[in-house]
Parts: sequence; structure tokens; C-alpha cells
Amino acid sequence: MNVAIAAGVGLLVGVVVGTLGAGGGILSLPILVYVLGQDPHAAATASLVIVGATSVVSLVPHARRGNVQWRRGLVFGLLGAVGAVGGARLAALVDADLLMALLAGLLLVVSAVMLRRSLMDRRRGDDGAPAPSSSSRVVTGLVTVIVASFVGLLTGFFGVGGGFIVVPALLLVMRVDMRLAVGTSLLVIVVNAVLGLVGRVGQDLTVDWPVVAAFAVTSMLGGLLAGRFSARARPRTLSLLFALLLLAVAVVTGVQAVPALLAG
Repeated sequence: MNVAIAAGVGLLVGVVVGTLGAGGGILSLPILVYVLGQDPHAAATASLVIVGATSVVSLVPHARRGNVQWRRGLVFGLLGAVGAVGGARLAALVDADLLMALLAGLLLVVSAVMLRRSLMDRRRGDDGAPAPSSSSRVVTGLVTVIVASFVGLLTGFFGVGGGFIVVPALLLVMRVDMRLAVGTSLLVIVVNAVLGLVGRVGQDLTVDWPVVAAFAVTSMLGGLLAGRFSARARPRTLSLLFALLLLAVAVVTGVQAVPALLAG
């Protein structure tokens, strides 16, 4: 039964990842824990496998359309290497309920920032493409290192690809277009997922591989199918959908995790 459920929800997760360049980890982790009954730490490892594989497949149509900034994405991902490995080690020391409650809080903050920006863009009639200027094109190495390291830390700690932070970082800090942010985010997620898995090597975790495989296969299929919608959708529409997704997952995860944490 769990394999069938995993296959069904995997398709949904893949569509989200392929469309928004993020959301796979923040959806798959709560689903694995609260729907499929996986241990949060094992689910975090499984989530990295699912999100990494889905992002590889989803990256292809975006790359064909020229919506991937390869150099920036690789640099961004590699800069988070230390954070990803360190976060994975740190997660093993944290209580499972606290891990999920922290994820809910983080998603709530990011969704609020993204939702505010999306609504402001709609009022201005802005379509998400920042006006070219020297200040928006040039990002100091210090800011890049800080943001990338933070994303890597979150990836390793929560077992998510980091797209829910990468997309806002590319939009708000590095000032790139939403479509470029989506495509480049997928590249960063692939790098972060690999590094996050490396950081979990040697941990004593029991992963339900049949469930993970069913989840990953249908998720990859969904990622491929979502490419067409992402190409046609307006950037500000994608941005608003992304913010609403984060808010919804934050609320659902918080409702599940916070009472369990307080009861413990």
C-alpha cells in the first residue's frame, strides 16, 4: 500500500519540482514522515535521493531552453559543500520532532518574504525580471559565500534540496529572472543533494528502498511533464505559486510537529 501511495504522491512532487525549481524536499519529507510513516531521519535521507533524481531529470528541459546559469549554479552549489556535510552530521543529534518543527518555522518565514514580494510585483505590474544595473549584476563574493553556505547547511540538516531557499536567494539577492532562478535552482539542488547524501554516509538509518524507488520514478516523470507549463507560465505567477506552496507546507508541517514536540 505504501508503495502505491508513494508512486501517486511522487508524481505530484515531480510536477512541483519541474515547475517551480523547488518544493520537492519540502513536500517529500513531510509526506514520507506523516503519510508513509517513515522515521524523520531516514526520511531525510530518502528525500535527498528522490529530490536529487527528480532535479536531474527536470533540469534537462530547462537547460534546452537556456534557463540555466551553469557557472553560477555550480559555484553556488559547491560553496555549500561544507554546510551540506556539516548539516547532515548535525541533524543526527537533533530530536525528530524538533527537526520538523524547525522546518515548519523556516518555511513560514521564507513564504512570508516571497508572498510579500509576489504581491508587490503584481501591484506594480512587474513580471519578475529585474531591471539591469551594475548593482543587480554584481554580487560580492562574501554575500555569495554566506548565502550558499546557509543553503548547504539547510540541505544537509533537513534533507531537502534547498530549492525553497535557492530560488528566493537568486531572485532577491542575486536579482535574476524567475525562469532563470527555476532552472539554476535545479542545478544547485542536484549538487546539494549529492553533498547531503555524502554527509550521511555511515549513519545507522533504515531506508524503505521500495517506497523510495516508487516515489523517485514517478517524481522524475512528473518533473518531465511539468517542463511545458513552466515554459508558458508568467514569472510572477510562478513566484506567487511558489510562495503559496511554502505557506501551505509550513502550516501542515507545523500542525503536525509542534503538538508532538510539546507533548514530548
